[in-house]
Amino acid sequence: MDIHLNITFNQIPCELLTLDVLDVSGELQVGVHHGIIKTRLSPQGQPISLEAVDLHADVAEHLAPNYCGNCYGAPAPPSSKKKGCCQTCEDVRDAYAAIGWAFERGEGVEQCEREHYAEHLDSMRNEGCNIAGDLKVNKVVGNFHFAPGKSFSSAQMHVHDLNQYLNTNAKHTFSHHIHRLSFGPQLPDHVPQPAIPALAGTPYYQSKNPLDDTSHLTDQKNYNYMYFIKVVSTSYLPLGVSDNDHDGIAKGAVETHQYSVTSHSRSLMGGADPDHEHAISASGGIPGIFFSYDISPMKVINRETRSKSFVGFLTGICAIIGGTLTVAAAVDRGVYEGVLRVKKMHDT
Repeated sequence: MDIHLNITFNQIPCELLTLDVLDVSGELQVGVHHGIIKTRLSPQGQPISLEAVDLHADVAEHLAPNYCGNCYGAPAPPSSKKKGCCQTCEDVRDAYAAIGWAFERGEGVEQCEREHYAEHLDSMRNEGCNIAGDLKVNKVVGNFHFAPGKSFSSAQMHVHDLNQYLNTNAKHTFSHHIHRLSFGPQLPDHVPQPAIPALAGTPYYQSKNPLDDTSHLTDQKNYNYMYFIKVVSTSYLPLGVSDNDHDGIAKGAVETHQYSVTSHSRSLMGGADPDHEHAISASGGIPGIFFSYDISPMKVINRETRSKSFVGFLTGICAIIGGTLTVAAAVDRGVYEGVLRVKKMHDT
């Protein structure tokens, strides 16, 4: 199943944003970047560059042939170019993440100081980020989320290193604007979306998905947004296309998905819920935006038909009148025959 997204974060830079996908089948996609474009934004929200700041731009390419970087107590990551060594600052960060250690600004780490990691990190603190592209996920219950810092699994838990996000004076928050979020290909603009349970009585067109062009603002760093999405399979059958295909998929039909959504947001510091005066929110959690999706067993079929003309309307009226007269004649004939039979029985 394809997910198309376009989301802007005005108060957190691209280098601090991580996109992960998890589902109930056990598949985990960490730090997704394939099919995703990150655009750096100025503090005013203007695009800067499609290229993210390279925090490791100053990697030394001419180290001594026998050089083997220290991993500072952590096992060397498999991604390192030299087995058993941490040749770059990125290697040290990966080594720390693999065993669940937090990584600070790289002070005292030879590789990070050589690459000016902290200086590059500080240079983009006030930037924002736009993330757009496509995700491929399994068609099972799961979630994808945007959270700060490197992610890793520890003791059956999925966690993020929040040091670079929390331990700074920069005004980082997860205020965001969702330009577009859709599942599957787009239906033609003129096709209205049938009401589904969560949206009954609220008709809208497929080109306007429930979360399209929505914004949420917060002034808290430790804040979490959760969207609970119910995905419904949908077929659009143009004129002349039948849904009686032998394999269940009509040739020429558009197979896509619609969805309904509910949402909840809370401060990770806990306390009173601003939306529900009698509710108390628990403390703890990961700041970020979480999209949990569930697959509905239903399927909606949009079948395109020709609009009825005035001649067709008259034909329908005539058909109704003709049918009524035919039934009346049959009833009358039946009653007449019945009366005759009864008379004959009495005469004999």
